[in-house]
Amino acid sequence: MPKFFVNERPDAETVLIGENARHIGRSLRMRAGEELTLCYQGTDYFGVIKGFTADTVTCEIRYSAPSESEPSLYLTLFQAVPKGDKLEFVVQKAVELGASRIVPVLTARCVSRPSPSDFEKKRQRLQKIAEQAAKQSGRGIIPEISGIVTIEQAAEQLSACQCPVICYEKGGEPMDKTGIEKASTAGLLVGSEGGFEPQEVELCISKGAKAVSLGKRILRCETAPVAALSIMMHLSGNM
Repeated sequence: MPKFFVNERPDAETVLIGENARHIGRSLRMRAGEELTLCYQGTDYFGVIKGFTADTVTCEIRYSAPSESEPSLYLTLFQAVPKGDKLEFVVQKAVELGASRIVPVLTARCVSRPSPSDFEKKRQRLQKIAEQAAKQSGRGIIPEISGIVTIEQAAEQLSACQCPVICYEKGGEPMDKTGIEKASTAGLLVGSEGGFEPQEVELCISKGAKAVSLGKRILRCETAPVAALSIMMHLSGNM
């Protein structure tokens, strides 16, 4: 059943406009009587198409339910900005795996160092990638792509999570020793090419984060968040 994200809570009779209406009528060529799902802030609204105009689609909502695809763990990925288009890959896979928010971080070893204003243009593209990944994977929300932050800001935000962890290439605790199975919120900080400066790790640990290891092999900066997210979702019962 096709799913469409909406910006307002659907009524018993809901009129869709804009991109959703165009996609339903022109791209998918759906017809009156066909079923669809509207998704608003983690709740799925199930209905049928009642009719069309040139620019609108009218739907009758029959019932609603919490989205079964949303994890119980609210996980924020803090990703140090990598080179090239690697961040696009990370965003796509993080959304598919269940991350609720993605925060790009500027660390000492980041080769790519966009200014906040330059990054804003890229953030809009990344948000679109997150939306497409959310639709493809059946998510109940579109995860937010934050503006770029400093490592100091990331450490503060990370400390607000019940289970804050930083993946450290020089070793740390196994992920199953972090207590993530009891947490409702988690933060995961992953480095760019070259990892972290020792003082950056010390800063995060001083704020309450735990350094964790992903094993004896060194993973690429775009592989590490996929591996770590998969482990965290599994340990929290969301895989």
